[in-house]
Parts: sequence; C-alpha cells; structure tokens
Amino acid sequence: MSDATLHDHDARLSACPACDAAPLASRIAGTRGVQEDIVLSLPTIHCATCITDVERVLQRHPGVRDARVNLTLRRVTVDAPGMTAEELIPVVESIGYEAHELDPAALSASAADRQGRDILMRIGVSGFAMMNIMILSVAVWSGAEDATRDMFHWISGAIALPTVAFAGQPFFSSAWRALRHGRLGMDVPISLALILASAISVYETLHSGHHAYFDAAVMLCFFLLIGRYLDYRTRAVARSAAEELTALEVPRAFRVTPAGDEPVPVAELVPGDLIRIRPGARVPADGEIAEGSSEIDRSLLTGESIPVAAGPGLALSAGEVNLTGPLVMRVTAAGRDSSLARLTALVAAAESARGHYTGLADRASRLYSPLVHLLAFCSFLGWYLGTHDLRLAVNVAAAVLIITCPCALGLAVPAVVTAASGRLFRRGMLIKDGTALERLAEVDAAVFDKTGTLTMGVPQLVSLDPIPTDARPVALALSQGSGHPLSQALAQALRETGTEPAALQDLREVPGHGISGVWQGREVRLGRADWLGARHGEATLSASWLSLGQGAPIRLEFSDRLRPGAEACVARIVASGRRVMLLSGDAAPVVQDLARRLGIEEWRAGVTPVEKAEALRRLRQEGLHPLMVGDGLNDTAALTEAHVSISPASALDAARTASDMVLMGSDLAPVAEALELARSARARIKENFAISLVYNIVAVPIAIAGFATPLMAALAMSLSSISVTLNALRLR
Repeated sequence: MSDATLHDHDARLSACPACDAAPLASRIAGTRGVQEDIVLSLPTIHCATCITDVERVLQRHPGVRDARVNLTLRRVTVDAPGMTAEELIPVVESIGYEAHELDPAALSASAADRQGRDILMRIGVSGFAMMNIMILSVAVWSGAEDATRDMFHWISGAIALPTVAFAGQPFFSSAWRALRHGRLGMDVPISLALILASAISVYETLHSGHHAYFDAAVMLCFFLLIGRYLDYRTRAVARSAAEELTALEVPRAFRVTPAGDEPVPVAELVPGDLIRIRPGARVPADGEIAEGSSEIDRSLLTGESIPVAAGPGLALSAGEVNLTGPLVMRVTAAGRDSSLARLTALVAAAESARGHYTGLADRASRLYSPLVHLLAFCSFLGWYLGTHDLRLAVNVAAAVLIITCPCALGLAVPAVVTAASGRLFRRGMLIKDGTALERLAEVDAAVFDKTGTLTMGVPQLVSLDPIPTDARPVALALSQGSGHPLSQALAQALRETGTEPAALQDLREVPGHGISGVWQGREVRLGRADWLGARHGEATLSASWLSLGQGAPIRLEFSDRLRPGAEACVARIVASGRRVMLLSGDAAPVVQDLARRLGIEEWRAGVTPVEKAEALRRLRQEGLHPLMVGDGLNDTAALTEAHVSISPASALDAARTASDMVLMGSDLAPVAEALELARSARARIKENFAISLVYNIVAVPIAIAGFATPLMAALAMSLSSISVTLNALRLR
C-alpha cells in the first residue's frame, strides 16, 4: 500500500469515529463473550502521520492481526489474540507515543453525531423551500390576481406545509415536552408562531385572500434552525470525564496462586489477595508491596515528576505505573473501593454540580416566554373585542408572536460564542462548552498545575559539563539501557552532541536503584545517590548520579522544561489583577523553584487530587471564580470543581474531557488572551441583549397596533437576527 493510500485511509478513519466504534462493539460483545481486542488510549497523537506510525508498528509486531486508530477518540483498537496490553504498550512507546490501556467494557459505544446532522438537514430543507416560495411570492407581489394568485398560494402551501411540519420538528417536540410538564419554554411561542402563520395562510388561500404568509412561516423556521444549530455546536461537550477515568482502570490482574499466576477481572479481587505487577504495567488496585523492588511513576495521579523507589511495605494506588522491576502486591482495596474509583466518584459529583450552571439566554427565557404569550393573547382579545373580526384579531396575534419570536435572543449568545471560538481556534484554543466564555469572563483567580501544564513534563539535562569528555560514551551506554525518564533525558542530550556509546559488559538494571555495567574492568553505575554512596543533600532540582568506578560519583542535574509562553501567560494574568496559584503534587523544592522562576507568590507542593479539588472549592466559597489549568488524572476533580477549566491537548483524555476548553498547541500564552477575549465577548452578549430589547420595544407596539402583517413581522424578526450576528462578528 502506498503512503498516499495510507494517508487517505487514515483521514477517513479520523473523520468517522463510528467506523471504528461499530466493529469494536461487535468484537467486544460477541457471541462468545470473550474480549478479543485490546484498546489503548493515545493522548499525544494529533494527525494522519501519527495514525500511520502507530498502525504500522503494531501491524508489524508478531501476534498482531490488525490495528486501527481512531484519531477523534485518540485510541487504537488492536486485534491480537493471546496478547496483553502490557506487551503492546512498549511497542507504541518505542516510536515516541504515549499509550495507556483502556477497559473497553467501561466505554459506551460512540454513537454518530445524529443531532447535529439532523439540524443541518432541516436547515437545508427549509432554506431550499424558502427560496422557492420567495420566487412564487414575487409573482403575487408583482400583481397576480384571482385564479393566478390562488394557484401560486396553493403551490406555496404545498411546499411550505410539509417543510414546516418536517423542519419545525425540533421546536414542536420541545414545546410539547415543556407543556406536558407545565412549563413555558422558548420553543412554545416559536411553535405557536409557526402554526399560526401556516394556519392563517391556509385560511387565506381557501377564501381567495390577497395575502398568504407561507414564506413567513418557512423563513421563520429557517432562521430559528440556524440559531438552534449554533447553540448546539457551542454547547456540545465531549464524553464524560468520569467514564474516561473508569476506562483507565485496569480491567484485569494476575492473582498469585499455588498453581501459578491466574488472570482475573479486577472486580473479583478481594482484600488480602496477592497479585503480580509486571514492569510497565498499571497498578490495578490499592495495596502494599509484599515482594520485589522497582520504581513507581505517580505522575498521572499525584503530579510527581520523578519516579519513586518502591520496595516491600510501600503503599500503592490504583492507576500508578510500575516501571522497572516485577512486584507482588497485597490488595487492600479494589474495584469501587479503590482510590481511583473514589476519584472517579468525586469527578462525577463535581460534573453534576457544575451542570446546574445556566447561561444568560436560558435565564432570560424564563421571563421572556410568558411575556410573549401574554402580549399575543392581549392583542387578540383587544382586537376581537374592538372589531369583532376574528380573522383580523388572529392576524394581529400571529404578527405579535412572530415579531417577538426569540430568534435574536436565541442567537445572542451562540453568535458571540461562535465568533469568539473562531478567533481562539486560530490561536490554538478549542471551546467545548457554550457557557465557558461567559464563565471565563467572571474569572478572578487562576490556578495552575505544574507538571505537563506550566512545564512540559519531560526532564531535561541542565548541563553536560560535569561529565568528562572521555566518560560520555560510558554515560550514553548506561543511560540508553534504562527506561527511567532521567536516563532517557541524559541519553538524548548525549546523542545530540554526536557521542557514540561505549562497549560495556554485563549491563543490567537493578530495579529501584539504577543500571550498572563493566567498562575497562571497572564497574560503572548510573542511578540513585544512595546506591552509589553519594551524599545528595537538599536540592531544588532532580538529579541522577554517575559512577565511573573510581573517584567520587558525578551529580547530574535535571530540570523540567517550561512550557512555551508560560512566563508571558502568568505575567499577563498577574498584571490584570487576578490572583494566581500553583498547586502541584511534586516535591516542595521543585515547586518552589518553579514558582520563583514564574513570579507566583502562592504555591503548594505535595497536593493530592482530593486536596486540589478542596482548594478550588474553598476559593469558590470565598466568593472567587477560579480558572483551573491542568493535564493529569490528579487534576480531573479540580478541573470539574473550578468555575471554568482548561487542559492542554497533550493532557490525558480524562483531563481534556473534564475541561471546558482545550489548548491545542504547546504555547500557554492563549490562556491569558482567552481571559481578555472572554470579557469582550460578555460585553458583546450584553449588547446583543440590548439590541433584542430595543427591537422589541420598537417593533412590538407596531405589531399590536395592527400595522404589521405576519410577513412584515417575519422580515423584521430576520433583520433583528442579522443585526445580532453582525454585532457578534465584530469579535473576529
């Protein structure tokens, strides 16, 4: 298969999430009831080339029959009978992509975006019908009379009535649901206006009237559907963060029995069970190490940038990653009782609480709808009692309903959010929630995570100067033989200088300590200070130590590289008068050093996920509206607890899903720009409400006085909608 064909194939895959979801669901829930596929989360993929790379390396791996990447969901589904995720994750990571196992049973099959396509289809139908009816109306306006006029009216009705019945379905069904529950939503006056305009037009046509308003009914439907689609697009949110967290839980564990290791579902584990955790595997439950030594990566849960040494007696939490050596762990809590499950419940509760937030347009509609009905009814009653002309009274009532139709009000927020979203998207920021801009404008405190947010989450060697030139090949040979993050950073720095690795004998990694080998008859080591007999003391930077078999061990310092734009972003937010905080699960010296570099006065280190969420909750109790910017599992509860939240695109799926906005690029500067743009957007929204109010103050008395036909009302309503949209476009 050629590269061009591959890229075309990848593009189709990325464009259609349902294409992968269907076969995935069928294979997982097959008649045999056996899960044949392995699903991996790939949080760092972003383009068709990534798809090609991942699929190619997996398909070439022995035992893999097929691999298909879904770019939209950032997942790969691998058909590899008899293999485990632990065997496939290193294959993907060997080409530079981060990978995590997902439990397919915990993920609901992704349904196609039917609602968005449905509204677009109805917009197309109503728009096409509106153009044809307008052409027929021109003939009537030009002076067609008697039978000719009636014929054009009947043809218009034949087009308009099915169109209104089909295209107006979203408004009719919503209005019916509201009325059944004793409520008057915005869709009730819309539906009445559509029905009245159509009914009056049919009546006029049956009685050879001079005016029929089929064009008004279809035009009204067309503009309202546009507003509904804009609202849908700006309010559409990604999958549930709680669901993503649940899927990240390991679906099975290897229980140690007298007959050997037995694979069992995690749900079947009970306190006291012994389970074996292989190198590179995620910890499936809470427990305590019974045997073995290794290093544990806790960055996903706690934000600690450097792995911690692990040995018998150390407590582990579900979701952490075992790096270097095999471990046997005694289970203390599993399934719903695990720390990861408690974090999931915390996120779900925070999501539910934040879901009560109501937008400006929703709050305005609570008063708007009853007022519209009251005005239309009073107009009908007044004209009927004054003239005893039922036909005239109904026409006036219909004109009032149409002219006060909440189209401009419905567009006031979506039009602004759409314009602002376009501007922010060009700056690399994606808005997921329709009320995010409104909430962002209220922010008066910004809370940042450290690892992966203000920093890139990747250690970087400070300097190669401590390593003698003739010892650098030895350091490279040792470092490239280890999977430890500091060793990998050292290897990268040495390779960039053109260093070639030395030939070492008896190269072996000691779990939890480091790596050793023999060079020119001397034992050389790279690893922890206590393993090499070095005195490390207190330091603000992460460090590894190199021993050349003679002389004192060499200290190698590493720093976490700042994310581009971090300094400018923080400085701009501080200058705006907002409060800035840094909350991190990392060690205090490291967090303090970063806070000093960025000029952040308020910081806390060693913060747990629950403590982060509590810190955000306290800020809200103080009357502040905090923004949370974070990227890890340890940030998801805080992201949902915040007034508004942002995650980088490099964040885990769960963090991106929990956030209201996603930073697509690596530059953090757009975060500060978004705060300023949000305030401008709020001003435009208020201006749009003012336009809608002034329009109603001027137009409603004209309609009540009987000077506006339903067609004139529809044209005036359209003019107000266009004015609101043009005002919103000023943001661009």
